[in-house]
Amino acid sequence: MRPSDESGWSPGGARAAEVIAAEVRDAPPGEVPGRLCEVAVRLLPVTGASASLRGEGVPVRLCASGDRASYLAEIQSTLGDGPCVSAAESGAPVLARDLTAGADVGRWPVFAQQATAVGVRAVYALPLGNDAVCLGTLDLYRDTPGGLTGPQLSLARLVAGVMTVALMVLSRGEERGEEAAWLDELAGDHDEVYQAVGMIMAQLGVGADEALARLRADAFACGRTAHEVACDVLTHRRRFDRDRDRWA
Repeated sequence: MRPSDESGWSPGGARAAEVIAAEVRDAPPGEVPGRLCEVAVRLLPVTGASASLRGEGVPVRLCASGDRASYLAEIQSTLGDGPCVSAAESGAPVLARDLTAGADVGRWPVFAQQATAVGVRAVYALPLGNDAVCLGTLDLYRDTPGGLTGPQLSLARLVAGVMTVALMVLSRGEERGEEAAWLDELAGDHDEVYQAVGMIMAQLGVGADEALARLRADAFACGRTAHEVACDVLTHRRRFDRDRDRWA
């Protein structure tokens, strides 16, 4: 295999496609996204990868190559901001080449602070889907500032394309079985967040956007995920009052 200058692989070559095919061959569809996150880290000059499904304002983490990638996916879901959110909204790749300075810091200041605090300096978010619909994003994390070369970006798009196919298979009701139960669980997490938003709307007398913003702010302030706080709201361990917030 002919190595590239940065990643040790030839990103645009047939051999890279063979590696991807070998990684997912005979794998149940439910395992494919996780395997692709791992192979992306092997083939590209990145140190982590995660995938998130697009929700109504709340990205839902699907898989991650490790704890740090998982944390950054959850942070973007909790904040409702970051490269993966921007890529899902635009349907186009978002390449944050330097989270330590310049335009990327100004675009996502809180996420940039959180990412750099754990050693991540660049993020590349690629939409999963097609021109008509965005299912979510594949997010790649790097410890040093910089961009991807043209061949490396092509390889990242290839990984995202294979992941999109796997997700589309999983989304077809007639083909879903026990192996897709985890996807139903993710949908349940999303529903719980919006059930909690409804309760916060009633408690505070505000609209859905403000209620979701309050839930996210509370989660971020407490170092928790939006889903964790939502569960507390639903079980009445957490209540939002007009004059003050209250824990049960």
